[in-house]
Amino acid sequence: MRRPRCEWKTTAYSALIGIILGASSCASTLYKEPIDVETVPAREWSREELFQSLTERAERFRSLRSLASVHYQGKDGRGKFQEAIVVQRPDRLRLETLSSFGVLLVVTANGDRVAGYDPRENFFVHGKSSKENLARLTRIPLELREIAALLMGLPPVAAQGNWEGKQNSLRRELPGGRNEVVTFHSKLGIPTQWERSGPNGGIEMSAHFSDFSSTPAGPFPLKISLEAPAQQKRVEIRYQEPELNVDLSPGLFVLEKPQNVRELPIESLGG
Repeated sequence: MRRPRCEWKTTAYSALIGIILGASSCASTLYKEPIDVETVPAREWSREELFQSLTERAERFRSLRSLASVHYQGKDGRGKFQEAIVVQRPDRLRLETLSSFGVLLVVTANGDRVAGYDPRENFFVHGKSSKENLARLTRIPLELREIAALLMGLPPVAAQGNWEGKQNSLRRELPGGRNEVVTFHSKLGIPTQWERSGPNGGIEMSAHFSDFSSTPAGPFPLKISLEAPAQQKRVEIRYQEPELNVDLSPGLFVLEKPQNVRELPIESLGG
């Protein structure tokens, strides 16, 4: 079994000197082996147990730092790229899109501000951390706290309110005739899927969590698939030895305008 370690792969992280310098302590890395569930019996979990699972995981998974392979598909095109992902829940986020030539795009978001810098086109944008602005820069049409939760393998919900439990899932009604469902693993009792549907029953946004590996904080999904069917968007994230619950510098999540860079209205990105 692979033991937790406190080092960065030099070749993989050579472009991330800003993130490396911003981190202030060692984190717990994932164990390499996936969780073997073959010998674990499946069962039906009670509503109270599912609530407890949501609450405990939200408390245990606080921050993340990792490289990831990302596949994106949408009406505006498709692509495959490497992404450095840094998350501090509940509402801090840093994304760096990488290539063999260096950093292609840097995005930071905190409680009230989102910013993006494109070194290739030499422009900088910033604005409020609204759902619309976040979608322009991340292509994920959700609020900041929801994006931060999903990137850490958590459904963007709280174990509060009028949830109904049935067949290893929790369901609740949202304002405007919408609904939300969280489905749990029948053997592990942890969330594997989240769906938010509109008044007509169609899925607005969904997330699927899979390829769970063991960590000191509990099972963590190495693969996260996000989909917005109405917008024809799909994002698949595969983490590469992520580090969990590391102490992160607040400065990582603030991006100031570099010198001699064009500043554009964030609305110019469309979306």
